[in-house]
Amino acid sequence: MNKMVGVETIMKVHPQPLGKRVAYWSVTLLLVIAIALSGIGQLMQFGGNIDLVKNLGYPLYVLTILGIWKVLGAVALVVPGLPRLKEWVHAGIFFLMTGAACSHALANDYGDYGFNLILPLSYAALNMLSWALRPSNRRLS
Repeated sequence: MNKMVGVETIMKVHPQPLGKRVAYWSVTLLLVIAIALSGIGQLMQFGGNIDLVKNLGYPLYVLTILGIWKVLGAVALVVPGLPRLKEWVHAGIFFLMTGAACSHALANDYGDYGFNLILPLSYAALNMLSWALRPSNRRLS
């Protein structure tokens, strides 16, 4: 005689404290706005984007590639769900920003007061903070 016994699994939900939620969304929205505006500026080739790329020795089409990925990444960070994609976006932003700082340093293109190093590294730090503060429903495990 086969007898099936059901097993009930109870998941404990630990809501994130309000202060941590506010910190996460403040940091993440600041990051999203910065990355999105940067991407849009690159797509439209605003400001000194062309000079920056030329000073580093990269071809101009890099602006289009980076702009598209930045805008898509910014959108992915605010869309509900998709925790694996969000992990990839955070990794991509980190590599993009640290790579930008390294590119400027190796090309001796520090900008005024080291701005060309400080800005991308501050975006990388903002990105790491957003990743560290993310709620449990945005984590893979």
